[in-house]
Amino acid sequence: MPSFIRSPKDFISGLLFLIIGLAAMALGSDYPMGKAIRMGPGYYPMVLSGLLAIVGLACMLKALATRGPSLEPVHLKPLLLVTVSVVLFGLLLRHAGMVAALAVSIYLSSLASSRFTFKAATITFVLLTLFCWGVFIKALSLPIPLVGPWFSALGLS
Repeated sequence: MPSFIRSPKDFISGLLFLIIGLAAMALGSDYPMGKAIRMGPGYYPMVLSGLLAIVGLACMLKALATRGPSLEPVHLKPLLLVTVSVVLFGLLLRHAGMVAALAVSIYLSSLASSRFTFKAATITFVLLTLFCWGVFIKALSLPIPLVGPWFSALGLS
């Protein structure tokens, strides 16, 4: 890392925010923007992407001016566990249902923590399942199966 970067951790974080913001702006550029008074489908994503890019740029500039923490080594196990748990949640939601998708996601991502306990993961699973059921299924009436068709042979759906 060059010596003029006084806070490498902030600089890399800002760079990631900037890249993600610019990439999202590029991906969403095909959607019509509309105007502030009559927003199109691309307005909100473009504004959020732009704000993320601005925050990233601000973090990078701050990293040049103020001293901060250096980079730490990347721990691959937590990174992989959390990433895989999010992907599995997306893959399981429609076919296995919300309960199974949350269970797999919560228990797998909990293994990424050095302070993992089965009791804490179970409490998180129960509370998050109740919260998601109340918000997404009951309040918002989203067509998310609580128990998916994969479990229909067991008589659970």
